[in-house]
Amino acid sequence: MATSSVSKGCFVFKPSAKKRKITETEEYFTRGCEEKDGSALRYKLCRDLWDQVIRDTQGLQEELSRQTLDRLLDFTKKCFSAGGHWTGQRRDGEIPSRDGEILSRDGEIPPRDGEIPPRDGEIPPRDGEIPPRDGEIPPRDGEIPPRDGEIPPRDGEIPPRSTEIPTAALLLGVNVPDHDMTFQSLSDLLRRRVTPYVASVQAKECGALKHLLKRVLERIMDGVVAVDGEEDDETDAPQIGKGVQCSFGILCEWYKAKLKSKDGSLEKRNGANPPVVVIFKDLEAFNPKVLQDFILICSRYVDQMPLMFIFGIATSPSTIQSMFPHSVSALLCIELIHSLSCTQHLATVIDKFILTAKFPFKLTSKVMQVLISIFLYHDFSVRNFIKGVQVALLEHFHSQPLSVLCCEKKVALDLVARLRPKDLERIRQLPSFRSHVETLNERERAELMNDDAILKTECKKFIKSLHKYHKNYFPILKCLHTLTSSLPRYPLGKQIRELHLICLENRVWENEDYRTAMKLLRMFSKDELVPALQRCVDILEPEESKTMMKVRIQLQELVSKMKGLDLCAEVCPPAQDAAPILTSSFKNLQKKTDLFHLQKALLQMHETRRNKQLSPYERLRNETVDLVESLVRAYLAPPESQPLNEVLYYRSSTTVRRHLNAAPRTSIQAALSDPYFYLQNENLRAEDGGVPNSAPDICIAYKLHLECGRLINLLDWLEAYCTVVSAAEGADPGAEDFGKVDEVRHARFIQAVSELEFLGFLKSTKQKTDHVARLTWGGC
Repeated sequence: MATSSVSKGCFVFKPSAKKRKITETEEYFTRGCEEKDGSALRYKLCRDLWDQVIRDTQGLQEELSRQTLDRLLDFTKKCFSAGGHWTGQRRDGEIPSRDGEILSRDGEIPPRDGEIPPRDGEIPPRDGEIPPRDGEIPPRDGEIPPRDGEIPPRDGEIPPRSTEIPTAALLLGVNVPDHDMTFQSLSDLLRRRVTPYVASVQAKECGALKHLLKRVLERIMDGVVAVDGEEDDETDAPQIGKGVQCSFGILCEWYKAKLKSKDGSLEKRNGANPPVVVIFKDLEAFNPKVLQDFILICSRYVDQMPLMFIFGIATSPSTIQSMFPHSVSALLCIELIHSLSCTQHLATVIDKFILTAKFPFKLTSKVMQVLISIFLYHDFSVRNFIKGVQVALLEHFHSQPLSVLCCEKKVALDLVARLRPKDLERIRQLPSFRSHVETLNERERAELMNDDAILKTECKKFIKSLHKYHKNYFPILKCLHTLTSSLPRYPLGKQIRELHLICLENRVWENEDYRTAMKLLRMFSKDELVPALQRCVDILEPEESKTMMKVRIQLQELVSKMKGLDLCAEVCPPAQDAAPILTSSFKNLQKKTDLFHLQKALLQMHETRRNKQLSPYERLRNETVDLVESLVRAYLAPPESQPLNEVLYYRSSTTVRRHLNAAPRTSIQAALSDPYFYLQNENLRAEDGGVPNSAPDICIAYKLHLECGRLINLLDWLEAYCTVVSAAEGADPGAEDFGKVDEVRHARFIQAVSELEFLGFLKSTKQKTDHVARLTWGGC
């Protein structure tokens, strides 16, 4: 019997990277941009502000991390300042970490240095080892006993520990997306000041011990290390030790060879051999067994090569206790180093980019609430918060043609003169401009709506007024926060961002919480009010505007008057006629009386108390609160009251939420239910929420599966699918082969069902072999 076979092959031709056309960023920006004529200028302004955010963010990150990194750097230098090897000896002013002091387990307190361990847990002498004499402290596990002729340590002296590895436990917090910036700064700082041998590893690339050793050796030796049973695709890096077993012995030989070389870049730093630093970025994600074996291996080479570990911890130091047994943790000398909290970091970022008049781009209250809610309820990531600001910046310049005026005041005034008639017409359509026009008389209104020259002149005044508004708004906002942040129950919020949101939404002086805060301010003592006013003076000190300088002088005068008061010497003289009236009114209240006489007596008592003479400090305190209220009414009006505020303020919170807080399940269901929404193909447009016959196979299968119950019969589902596909192919409904299952349709159906299973809409079930179980309910 003759046989024949047909071989089928699938070949992929990858296009060359050199021939691929690279689309510029400006082309992406101008594509679909509102009013393409001025898109080039808007792209340039957006790019300048984008670069400014990146520069300021990097500088701010280095400034905030400086204290943490300096402590870590000092710890590293202390460990390897004498001879290049860690000895564990006590240094001046340093309290060493004892074995198990941080890492005690199950509430057991391990023996301190100089204490004889309990007999039950005492380790018997090994073969050939001399047992300790009576009264002599036996060596701890892993500690090298004194050699012949070596003087043993005296009582109370900490003996050298050659197997201890100095370890810095860096507590970074749960804001994991921000850790990359911290570790990058740390690695660069260590390479510049301490050692060129720094390796950073992550748990996802170190699933086994051989992978961890490979990554550490590669990043210290700047090459690719071969591991038995693996083939590396990294051909650009030089091959180091190819065909040789990856081990720490190779690293030690390489390290000693580097120290013996005469290259000037490898000289000793600070009089010591440069240590080898291994950074574990996400300690909690590592396999504990892998780390334990790695630490045990490293402890064998401490006397040959200086080593140091840095643990990146996101939760708490107790993680180390749960990951390592005492036999492993005793090999580490751990020092805890705390980093700046993410909330403090966020407050600094908001003060740098949002609560400042130097950065022209602004956010409305709703957009701010979206960014802050994502920060507080999702990841605590300052890095993602900054990305949200950048997304809002990009969307503002992309969707708002008048964003060409979102720049420095001098540049904006020059650009006003070059506005085209289309741009002027857009200004006339702005809600803030229309609100301003309604306050004018008919002649002025007609001039602004018809004369372009007059409108340009007014626009310059609006731009100047808007920038002046911001220069006065933010200093007064910070002063009000300084005065109210320590009030009981924080009526205006504990953080300045909360007060800023209140001021953006409406008139803050009409808020009930604001009235409560002012009443509490009128009860401040001198010891509370004077320091708060002095902080307000310090806030206004760098301000150069004449208005703020005048306010600062007024506050300084109030502070000087309060400091000059001697409240202990002065006694408020009682009113001459107040006491008899109060006494008579109180006596009248004790008698039986009607409602008229009761109201009269209460009004008389209230009038008497109001006319009571105040002390000098109370008068100054009331004067201060009155001044604060007048400043709030004058300078903390919401930005909607300023004409042309839409030029600087971005207000589409829905767009920002869609970009930053995406809902994958909703997006997938929307794409499967209405493929036209994403593909924008007219053939896929459907009416009444249905799916057309020409839709992709997965959309047809998804729509049919919504009509089924908990268990779906695959045969019925396949027949319904073939019926829909036959109609899409234009087959005659009366034909015999209409809706018939063939190989091609069967294969397409299987692929669609597999894709739905991959997306999580259904799964196989053991209840019935020819059925699948539905997993989602309430489809679009």
